[in-house]
Amino acid sequence: MKRTHWRDGKEYAQNALGTLSIDEPALRFGATVFTTLRVYGGDLAHPLTQWQAHCDRLRNSICDFNWHPPDWQRVREGTEILKETYPILRITLFPDGQEWISGQNLPLDLSDRQLKGTPAWVAGDSYQRSLPGYKTGNYLACWLALQAAQRQGATEAILTNTQGHWLETSTGNLWGWDKNGWWTPPLSAGILPGTVRSRLIQHLEAQQIPVREAPWTPELTQQLEAIAYSNSVVELVPLCTVLMRETRLEFNPYHPALTDMRSLFDLP
Repeated sequence: MKRTHWRDGKEYAQNALGTLSIDEPALRFGATVFTTLRVYGGDLAHPLTQWQAHCDRLRNSICDFNWHPPDWQRVREGTEILKETYPILRITLFPDGQEWISGQNLPLDLSDRQLKGTPAWVAGDSYQRSLPGYKTGNYLACWLALQAAQRQGATEAILTNTQGHWLETSTGNLWGWDKNGWWTPPLSAGILPGTVRSRLIQHLEAQQIPVREAPWTPELTQQLEAIAYSNSVVELVPLCTVLMRETRLEFNPYHPALTDMRSLFDLP
């Protein structure tokens, strides 16, 4: 089926991206930055859409990389058009200021995964992301880790560092609960500062629920009662089983602590 997308101020009703130079850095080096947002109620102003946070992510990235800024009015125009068709939008920026916006639908099994949880596989340290503090077009490590996880019967991969610390999943930020409250890996560990991660920290702190940012050592992961991952598309999905090289860990996807986390997404 043909998918509508937006590129450089024009809407295209075709699967092809269009013509790109053979010297295009996006093709040769994965030189793009992107953000993926879920448009709640078809409204960019909805607080859960976090439109401004996603724009800030893009602005900060191109500023740090010293790239040409896009025509932000054109970016907004393309987003407004495609949100009428798709609830999920990916906004990609090129070094020369070009923009590309594509859309997709929510995963068909999302509600089931949010309720029952999903299995994950712990990847080796060879799958570390390039420039982990940014969402760049070079997501090969995550893609390869996810492919390997699926061969193990899992639907998510957990990335690790050379010390064996858990960092993030191939698509989102990690959360873990024990008797002391919630834990999440720190940004200093080399993870993406997710927009939903920031909102969840604010949400939990407002409820006076402890949130600790600390490295996820093997000792910490063994004491957790519930684990989940978050991103702008899936919101919060528990991990029911974590497959490791010689063992597996089981977690409660129905843990009552997850209810407090999910309440963030109960806005009308």
